[in-house]
Amino acid sequence: MNHQRRTLCAGIAAAVAAPALLSVGAAHAQTYPSRPIRLVVPTPAGSGPDSDMRQMSVHLSAILGQPVVIENRPGAATRIAAEAVAKSAPDGYTFLVGTPSLTTMSSLYPKMSFDPKRDLVPVSLASITNYTLAVNSAVPAQTLAEYVKLAKADSRYANVGTLGVGAINHLTGAWFASLSGVDVKFIHYNTTGPFTDLVSGQIPATFDAMLPLIGHVKSGKVRFLGISGKSRHPLILDVPTFAEAGMPTLEPLVWIGLLAPAGTPQPIVNRMSSALSQVAKMPEIMAQRRAVGSESMGTTPEEFAAFLDTERTKWAGVIGKIGLTLE
Repeated sequence: MNHQRRTLCAGIAAAVAAPALLSVGAAHAQTYPSRPIRLVVPTPAGSGPDSDMRQMSVHLSAILGQPVVIENRPGAATRIAAEAVAKSAPDGYTFLVGTPSLTTMSSLYPKMSFDPKRDLVPVSLASITNYTLAVNSAVPAQTLAEYVKLAKADSRYANVGTLGVGAINHLTGAWFASLSGVDVKFIHYNTTGPFTDLVSGQIPATFDAMLPLIGHVKSGKVRFLGISGKSRHPLILDVPTFAEAGMPTLEPLVWIGLLAPAGTPQPIVNRMSSALSQVAKMPEIMAQRRAVGSESMGTTPEEFAAFLDTERTKWAGVIGKIGLTLE
């Protein structure tokens, strides 16, 4: 009887406490924010995620009525920034600018001291950018099928530059290799080396977003053979999607979005999500994203969570297939 009574009392206490905790969170949200908000970017100043969030932060500040400050914390393949935010106070004043590595690091680094899915909560997906296969203009292939045939026949054309072991363009190249049967040889860089060497002809190919290469495509030094996405991009309508080119399951994406430390009150998560969604849907921001080959989004936390789950599953399959594990 005593055990049953204690259990009943505990249940009553929890039922009473839950609305109280919700009301505290709601009250906090009504006065939020009351001081500057910090967005931690896992890449250097001047990088794509940094530039995008700096453009958006001006509008976020206007909507929220407080300064929105960008803090760059590059290093360790974005894990430094992710762990710092995961271990920050869940008070709504520190957010992570998430990038695709957030959906690959658990598979690549099984010994991490934190779990991105458990320790970070999705706020909103800000933008999505499709990926391209780019080759130097001297490569004698005008289509994806021609490139596959060429790379199989002559291993010199199977050299593919990446931004480092485990980077999204490395994983995309491995995905391409498994689908095409090309014996890809990866040349890993730690800087912008792949793009410089691609333009100069030192390497024949790389996978990446449009932005770093679109200028070289227009100048005739680089050629796009395919792009991910369900439809052709309006800036490069002559470039087929990977599906049109014969690889419908090759669907790499790059993206940025906001995440908060686990435990951040839901009303605050919703407030920041709403603010980011407003910014993402501004004509000025949508035009800026289109100009660099991206699509402005602005999702709910639930929609972003579903997107992250899909991306984690996709990349876990790729990483498991190639058997890549890093320390």
